[in-house]
Amino acid sequence: MSSKILADGGWLSHLIALCFAYGLAIPIGWNRERYARSAGLRTFPLVAVACCGFVEAAEHMGADAMSRIIQGIVGGIGFIGAGAILRHGESVTGTATAASVLATGAVGIAVGVGELDIAVIISLLTFVTLRWMKHGKDGT
Repeated sequence: MSSKILADGGWLSHLIALCFAYGLAIPIGWNRERYARSAGLRTFPLVAVACCGFVEAAEHMGADAMSRIIQGIVGGIGFIGAGAILRHGESVTGTATAASVLATGAVGIAVGVGELDIAVIISLLTFVTLRWMKHGKDGT
């Protein structure tokens, strides 16, 4: 899929972008769901779609507005990620889930601005990191 497909800005291109962001987030959500984390299969696609949607909706507002919207998205994702981090005595869990929410937001933003290659790479690297890198002693 080329970003040129998304260039016309019509409803079909928005639908394709939103579905693409959704699809790229499913493997990340599946991984978190599999390990019974606080965010899972429903959360991650919703984060990607929301981030992509905010960017898609603002595509005609100019660079300054787009910058402010992306800043707001990142702040909101920080809030969601903070809710995934829990402290149990000396142990802290949820940091990988919080970082995954951030990465999934980046996927949605990248799709929204038409940088599909970046979105695919972020999704792939996030999934690979969660799936095959050794878990810390806290299991996150």
